[in-house]
Formats: sequence, structure tokens, C-alpha cells
Amino acid sequence: MNTLHRKITVPGTLETVFDFFNRPENLERLTPDSLKFNMLTPSPVAMHNGAVFDYAIGLFGIPMRWTSIITNYAPPHQFVDIQLKGPYAYWHHKHSFEARAEGVEVTDEIHYEIGFSLFGKVLLRPVVHRQLESIFAFREQAIDRLFRHPDASRRDHQAGATSQDSSILLGEPN
Repeated sequence: MNTLHRKITVPGTLETVFDFFNRPENLERLTPDSLKFNMLTPSPVAMHNGAVFDYAIGLFGIPMRWTSIITNYAPPHQFVDIQLKGPYAYWHHKHSFEARAEGVEVTDEIHYEIGFSLFGKVLLRPVVHRQLESIFAFREQAIDRLFRHPDASRRDHQAGATSQDSSILLGEPN
């Protein structure tokens, strides 16, 4: 089993931070453009135990559908999304939120299996792990900007900046 673990502390209340992550529509704001993320489940999307969401992504340039189910839904502290259909043989992503003196600690803990038997375990594992590290590094930067620097992002956008970061912060399509 492969594991990826990320933590970031952001300003805000537990309820405010959880509320952002509680809206699957916001996932696009945390995903690199290169993945061509597209939520297929119509908005508004209600989070609860057993909720199922469909979206499309492009991994390594290959378009594919991904279906997730929400489990262990315990607002405002955690939820888990498990891949039902998608590129991984197994995907379990626990999202945890803990109030701290300096804000809210947001933790992503992912357990995954690549599949493709020996080929996947030996040859694809380093490539996929690097890609996931890159995706979650982007996600961490987007979270930091969303919660720490929203005003600066708005000023950049109004001044004509066309960076992906500005669109992430403002919630505008890329």
C-alpha cells in the first residue's frame, strides 16, 4: 500500500475551513489545470455519508471518469472519499480538520494502490507517486493562498494578472 500525507495550517475557524472543503464544487479550485478536472455531478452537491460524486480528469493526458463515495462523514472534523471507479486499484483519502491556536490544521492522508500487477508496482509507482506529490503540493499552495492571501489575489486579478493562482482564489474558471 502506498501512502501520501500532507498537512497545512490555515487561518480561520474550524467551521469556516470545513465548509469550504464540504463543497465538492471547490475541488476544481484545488486541482492543477493539467488534470482538466470537471465535476460531472450537478450542483449543488450535498455531502453526507454515502454521497456519490462523478467527475472527469485527465491523467497523463488520458481522459477518464472518477467516481467517489463519501464515508466517515463527521463535520466539522473529517470525511473520507473512496474511489469506486477511476484510475487506481484502490484510493482512500481521509480529510481531517483540527482547530489549533494558530488556525485550522488541514490534513490529507491518502492510501492508494496503482494496479497493473508487477508493472504498476515496480515501474509506475515512482512516476505516479511523483505526480501525486506534485498535485498535492499544488493543492497545499492553493489552500494557503485561498485562506491567507485572498485580498492580494483579488488585487492581482483586477490588475490584469492571468495566473492560475488568481483564478483559484477568486473561484473563477481557468
